[in-house]
Order: sequence, then C-alpha cells, then structure tokens
Amino acid sequence: MASLKTVFYLGVCLSSWIITTADEDSVPKAENVRWVSVDFKTTLTWTTTPSNYTYTVLYSIDDSDWTEIPDCIRVSESECDLTNHIMAHDRTYTADIQTEPAETDHYFDQEEPPHTYSSNFNPYKESKISAVKFRVEIVEESSVTVTITDPVTSIHVQQKQLTIRDILKNDLKYKISYYKSGSTGKRDIISNSSIAEVSGLDAGQSYCFMVAAFIPSRPKNSQQGAWSIQQCTPGQGLSLGALVGGLFILLIMLLIIVTTTILCCRCCRQRNKALQTSQSSSTVV
Repeated sequence: MASLKTVFYLGVCLSSWIITTADEDSVPKAENVRWVSVDFKTTLTWTTTPSNYTYTVLYSIDDSDWTEIPDCIRVSESECDLTNHIMAHDRTYTADIQTEPAETDHYFDQEEPPHTYSSNFNPYKESKISAVKFRVEIVEESSVTVTITDPVTSIHVQQKQLTIRDILKNDLKYKISYYKSGSTGKRDIISNSSIAEVSGLDAGQSYCFMVAAFIPSRPKNSQQGAWSIQQCTPGQGLSLGALVGGLFILLIMLLIIVTTTILCCRCCRQRNKALQTSQSSSTVV
C-alpha cells in the first residue's frame, strides 16, 4: 500500500514538472536581437513568434543599472526606438528584452520573466552614415571646389536638429574619390572640412566625383559611410590657353592673307599701268 502511494505521488510530481516545463518552453523569447543605427537614429529590433505575450525593453549604459524605456513597455511590436534615450553617444549600451504576458492579472510562476540580452553597442563608433549630398564648382582651369552638406540626425538639442558634425566634431572627415572621364584610374583625397579644393586637374577635361563620410578614429569596418551619387563636371573642349593660341595663329594667317592680297593688287596695278604706258607709246609712233 505504501509503495502505491509513493508511486502515485511520484506520478503527480512528474506530471506537474512536465506541465511547468512545457509552459516555460512555450513562452516566446525575443530572438535575433540587433541594433540598427543610421545617422545616430538608433532602433533595437528582434524577431519572435506570434503570441499573446508582450515585450518590455530596458537599457544599461556601461553596465550600470537598468532603465525602462517608457515607449517600449508591454509592446507587441518587435522594435524599439532608442534615439531619444541615447544622448551620451560615445558610451556602451546594452538592451534587455523581457517577455511578459499581455494580461496584467497573469504572472509567471517563475521569479523573473524570460530575458534576451543584446550585444554591446557604441553609437559613436558603430552608427552608419548615409550618403552625403555635395556640389562641384569649377574655380580655375585645373581646380574645382567640392562643397559637402553634413547629413542631419534625428536628434534635437534645444530645438536645434543636430548634424553628424555636431556629434563627431573633428573626427568627421570626408573621402573624395574622382577620375577623369573616360579613364579607369581613380584618386582619393581626405578633407578635414565640408569644403575641399581639388587641384591638379587637366584643363578643359570632364571629371567625375563621389564623396563619403570618413571617420578614421573608428574601427576599420565602420570608418566609411555610404558613397554619394556621382557628379561630373562638363568638358570645356579647348582650354583658354589653347583657344588664345588658336586665335593668335588665325590672326597671323589673316594678316598674311591680307598682306599677300594687297601686294598682289599693287603688282597687278603696276603691271596694268606699265602695259597702258607701252600701248600709248606705240600709238604715238
């Protein structure tokens, strides 16, 4: 009899354990957590299976205490925008995504809800930079000025929308790549500012330019931003010097033709005059 009771209790305990384990395994934890950041607009994304559970996102700076994000408490979406919460950009951020039941009167039997932690993220070193806009102005025969517009961010400070230069400051540089139209050889220069002069160009030739943000203080795989759309200068045909030289030669040739024509006319007049004089003398005789 005692052995039957023992077997019965063991069966009950085993059933309870199986049910509890099945419930825990069915809780949809966040997966494939990753940071998506472009021009310092930073979003945390993840994937999950459809369910009645919600998600709450917390973040930590340099392994400090966890802070909840007000806009990302018990959300059913699989992303959370942290842009307005990342104000210290050159710091290390970590996120914690907690799975919670959608109904507030239901709680997990375990002490804490399931957690999924993100990898570490430093926006100053890792936020991608989008393609920049720029214009090219011809200054002289062999030089142009490239004027670059710093991309704006989604961050506002005292009602001012910051640019990437406001954040990166002197660490922001620009890589300018250019080549002569019809040639395969490219040249790169690095500019410390948003205005750069490119010299040593062949006069009168068309050149094509592309620009990308460049942050050499970053790790190598995140130093360069996206390349801009290519812009080309128009070819000018003959250079000013060649044009002046051509006009000078043309003028010399014109002077030669005019001088030759005048001399020929004088010779013809003198010949006709001499002929008329000879005919007059013959008549008199």
